[in-house]
This record gives sequence, C-alpha cells and structure tokens, in this order.
Amino acid sequence: MHLVDSHCHLDDKQFAEDRDAVIERAREAGLKYVLGIGTGDGPPDLEAAIRIADAIPFVLATVGVHPNDAPKLDSNYTFSHLKDLLAHPKVVAIGEIGLDYHWGVPKEMQEPLFRHQLEIAAEAGMPVVIHTRDAFEDTLAILREQWAPTKLPCVMHCFTGDTRQAEECLGLGFYLAFGGVTTFPKADSIREAARITPVDRLLLESDAPYLAPVPHRGKRNEPAFLTHTAATIAAVRNESPEQLARETTANFKSIFGRKIN
Repeated sequence: MHLVDSHCHLDDKQFAEDRDAVIERAREAGLKYVLGIGTGDGPPDLEAAIRIADAIPFVLATVGVHPNDAPKLDSNYTFSHLKDLLAHPKVVAIGEIGLDYHWGVPKEMQEPLFRHQLEIAAEAGMPVVIHTRDAFEDTLAILREQWAPTKLPCVMHCFTGDTRQAEECLGLGFYLAFGGVTTFPKADSIREAARITPVDRLLLESDAPYLAPVPHRGKRNEPAFLTHTAATIAAVRNESPEQLARETTANFKSIFGRKIN
C-alpha cells in the first residue's frame, strides 16, 4: 500500500535531531511521496522545503509566504525570488498561502500578499495550497473571485470545516486535504466532510510535526502516522485503506504530476 503525505513541514526544528529516522519511518510506513511545505520561517528564506527535497528523492516541495509572515515581506525581493524558484525541478506548487486571523496579523497586510501569490501561481500555471484559520469566508471569497476562474488545482489544506463549507469548496472544483484532526473523538463534522468528498477530490496529509492523529495525539507528528488518518477516513467512507491509498495517490499525481516521475 502506497500513501502520499500531501502536506508536511520536514524542515521544522522539531525534526532537527532525527530527521533521517523520521524519513526512514515514512518509507517503512509505505509513503510514496511527501510534499514538503516551503514557507519555513518566512522571508527572506523561501527555500526551506527545497533543501529537504534536493536531498531526498521522494520529497517534493512548495514555495510561498504564509499569511502570518506577511510582516516579513520585502516586496522588492520576495516576489521576484518566489517566481525564480518555481523553475526548480522539485517545486510543484505555491503554498501554503491564504488568510489567518487567529494570531492578529493585520488583514490589510495579509490580503495583498495572498492575492499577489495567487497571481504568480496563475501566471505560472501552478497549483496552490491554501491555509485558512478563522477566516474561511474571506478566504473563499478571494478564491472564488481570483482562483476558481483559472481552473487550476487548489488544495484546501488541513480541512476542518463542516459539510456546508466542504460543499462550497467542492463546488468550486477544489480538493480537500484531511489530516490527523479527522481521528479526534469530537471531530464528527470533519469526518462527515471526508465521507461526502468525491473520490477524485480527496487528499491525505500529516501537517507534521503538528496535529498528530490518535493514538499519537499530543505528541510530535510525523509522516508515518498518516496510516492512522488513512484508516479512519477509509472506515468512514466504507473503503479499504488500500483503496483509499490508491485514490488519494492518483489525486496527488493529477494535481502535481508534471514534475513527478
């Protein structure tokens, strides 16, 4: 059984002491690909995931500026550097980008950053990976206006909405990526969203080192734990884990396939 982790922060400092072992456990757990998210600590460094991907054959990379890093933006350098990095052979998307109202970064700083990165992705014909926290309606309004018309792939990372929000995203042709939260006892609405997601619009992710699934909840997450998330979602959808693995791997290739062997 081959799984794909569509969202992981392998560059995170929590992996500094045992990154090689984490990667080996991911391989042993059956992960075929891992998508490393390249927002890192924010500008000026946009190459956090590229460094990992260059060293590990089955790791791919994104580049982008997280909304919480909007205050670090150097508009004279960051965007031009971002465009240059899209030519890297391991870079398959721009992300994670979006809106996050949880930590108090001014909306007036986040929205132009979000919109400009969407413009860059559209010009390059590349997928986007979307982060939204406490900002779903505003995030979706921008995507509806600016991204949906492009018909390019859009992944709603770590989807934790309800069925109404899922249907809104699916109606725009977006993909929903589900992670460890899906395994939490009180996450019935998220499991229902995973259940109703069409087979060709579903992805799995770890978001490691964050949001470890049951039975590792509260500990550092890692890609190998994706097997627990897959088992939970497969059961909810009345599928075998093997079938879910095939479907989500096919979706990953459909989105990011132009640079996948």
